[in-house]
Amino acid sequence: MIVPVTKENESSWAKLCVALWPDLTVEAVLKMNHEGMFKNEFLYIEDGEAVAFLSLALRYDYVEGTDSSPVGYIEGIYVAPEFRRKGIAEKLIDHARKWSIKYDCTELASDCVHDNTSGQAFHTSTGFTEANRIVCYTMKL
Repeated sequence: MIVPVTKENESSWAKLCVALWPDLTVEAVLKMNHEGMFKNEFLYIEDGEAVAFLSLALRYDYVEGTDSSPVGYIEGIYVAPEFRRKGIAEKLIDHARKWSIKYDCTELASDCVHDNTSGQAFHTSTGFTEANRIVCYTMKL
């Protein structure tokens, strides 16, 4: 069952976020959530346990490979390892599609880092088409 993140379940959600984004802490995720940085967060609950999450956004700026605005954007999707390959991620993607359509989006987009081959395979298997590959650079001043 897919449910919105609320005060009651945000701790479970934050733990899953840290599993996906290990540079963060549960405390940092909760603080960011309370500051409004996360707006469209969902949990997948199985047998009363939060086992996956989906983070969505509407992007109005240019999204690589798209030609419309707004674009539904998957900011994060994660399924706990012991619950993978059970169709949960596909249900979350379907939820993302429906959510995006509700906000008049005609496209759904996502990304993953260049060395995340399992993430790339997942995106392809759920109907995404690779739009582009870029290498980003920074310079300290």
